[in-house]
Amino acid sequence: MRWLVGWSSTAAGVGGIGSAGATGYEGETLHPVGSQLLWGDPDPLWAVGDWRPDEVRMVKADGDNRIAVLGICGASDEELRRGLFTARGGALRHLTAWPGSYTAVVKVGRRITVCGDLAGARPVFHTPWAGGTAYATAALPLADLIEASLDFAHLAALLAAPDVPAALRDTTPYEGVRRVPPGHALVLRAGAREIAGYEPVASLAVAAPPADPDRAVDAVRDALVEAVRTRLSAPRHVPDLDPGPVPGMGPAERRARRGMPVPGIGADLSGGPASGTLALLAAGLPGRPGTLLGHGTGAGERLLAVTFNDLAVGGREAELERAGALAANPRLHHVVVTGAEETLPYAELDGPLTDEPGPSLVTAARHRARLAAGSADHFTGHGARQVLDAHPARLADLLMDRKRRHLVRPVAALAKADGSVMVPARVYGAARRLARTPYRAGLEVLAERLMRRHLDEPGGAVGASLAALTWARPGPAARWLTGEALAEVSVLLQTEADRSATGAQRPGEYRARAALARHAADLRVLEQAAEIRSQRLHAPFLDNQVVRACRALPEALRVQPGARSSILRRVLEGAGVTDLPPGWGAPSHASSAAAARTGLRVAADPLQDLFSTPLLADAGLVEARVVRKALRDAAAGDPLPLDGLADLVSLELWLHRLLSRRGTCWTGTPARARAVPSGIQPRRDALASGA
Repeated sequence: MRWLVGWSSTAAGVGGIGSAGATGYEGETLHPVGSQLLWGDPDPLWAVGDWRPDEVRMVKADGDNRIAVLGICGASDEELRRGLFTARGGALRHLTAWPGSYTAVVKVGRRITVCGDLAGARPVFHTPWAGGTAYATAALPLADLIEASLDFAHLAALLAAPDVPAALRDTTPYEGVRRVPPGHALVLRAGAREIAGYEPVASLAVAAPPADPDRAVDAVRDALVEAVRTRLSAPRHVPDLDPGPVPGMGPAERRARRGMPVPGIGADLSGGPASGTLALLAAGLPGRPGTLLGHGTGAGERLLAVTFNDLAVGGREAELERAGALAANPRLHHVVVTGAEETLPYAELDGPLTDEPGPSLVTAARHRARLAAGSADHFTGHGARQVLDAHPARLADLLMDRKRRHLVRPVAALAKADGSVMVPARVYGAARRLARTPYRAGLEVLAERLMRRHLDEPGGAVGASLAALTWARPGPAARWLTGEALAEVSVLLQTEADRSATGAQRPGEYRARAALARHAADLRVLEQAAEIRSQRLHAPFLDNQVVRACRALPEALRVQPGARSSILRRVLEGAGVTDLPPGWGAPSHASSAAAARTGLRVAADPLQDLFSTPLLADAGLVEARVVRKALRDAAAGDPLPLDGLADLVSLELWLHRLLSRRGTCWTGTPARARAVPSGIQPRRDALASGA
């Protein structure tokens, strides 16, 4: 893990704060373990972890005005300096408009500004501390700093309504540690904090001017090309030297066994449109897209393309064939990684502690097997679906803008998939109801459903679309929560509904941003759980400028069937790539559900042991026997929501790893100064016994 951490005090010297930190226990200086100090007294900032030298950039202007940018940023030093001067007047948006994925921290006198990103992949957290405010780009260091306990209401909301921002609010799994929402910045003035948004807010009173589809797609192409070029132009990094040969193993096998990536740049090549677009863009841009001469494959300029072939579960033969056709490009070096039962979901229940829980914990070993054969800088297509595809609730947005004719094609596609002539009327009626339902009423409906345990969702493609045509819906794991946990989330939602405005938002845009934030948070968990030493994962679709360009796409364009592959095909054509294999961009009919169900069956005994006396039961969130029965039924083939079981298992795994950790993120503190120092005290006797 890599993060930033610092604080803003009320005044110099207050609370024992010094130039390198605060005075801890027994007079020791308090500072993060394994950190480098970026600036000191009275408001210090550290970079913690294995940051590369080019990932930490600082520019200082006159006096005590300076800017630190950590991550991949395409701005020159002169642009950073101009950005610093502009930020002195309070402008923030330009700090987030450079290509790349980064966190910008601006210090103007005693005012500190920390900018989060639009997607939520690079979040910012804060907590009151020592009379001021401590902040970080990870929640666990702040939880250690204040010895935070678990926030059980947040954990309940993660299971009951993970896609509803009103349920999660700005909380984290740690009590007292808060999250800055995506699209906002944390502004600190001598310890006092303020959350400021930097994106313009669309009005419902006046419809937005119609966007030209061709220009919008061109903007997406330009943003993606610039995102890829920024990473290609960064300095190349060679992982630690290979310690020597191993009998019977080649160089690539030794690296994979020892957890070392191949030097240079590579990309996923799954056969889908997102990863294929990034691989072809990276291979086609001028420069040195591939490995370094004398390292890795010895292919010099070629870009390493990695395809995962699941031998335990078939069904993706067409995608593998398309990946092989794409890899025929002479600028690509294709590597196929095979995986059997050891790479199924749930196959590996041990792993590193991540900052927060996420469903990706159950598939981390699967991704690590693929990434171990990847490059030191590795492109992934994560986020393309969330930024390009249309959430079903966007049909209500079209009705609000009086664009009914654009509903014809998506509704016809649903009718064809379902085979019923009643589909158009049902979908149109649901979209019309949602367009006329205020946001507050949507939260109240969900609160009532949770309180009364009305959690069943219709099945099939049409049923899923109808269920998504709401402001908020229960999570897939809600059916296994206790009545007390559901009631707690219901009361929380009712309180948020009372505080909310009367609905000055578009339901489709609101749901799409919530889905993007959840995916970005889970990708962050995946990066930490499947981390390969000396490797960096790059997700250009989650860059600020790419997200902005995708949000400017007309809704009438994105709701059409096959919109994502059509947009990316036009992006590649604009970049000069036209020879795509037949069937490129076709949706895969092989669902990951087959792999998840097989993984549940193979790992049945370890999962039963995990939930013999679960910590979630001690927390009062589930009953152990109910979860054990659900796991058995799902492994036997019952039609249960598998993503809900992934939520339960991953949260239980995360709690075990958190409570079994030793040490803390800080020096100058005793061993007890860490998050959740007293563990989980049983909240209900019946649940604590696992009955």
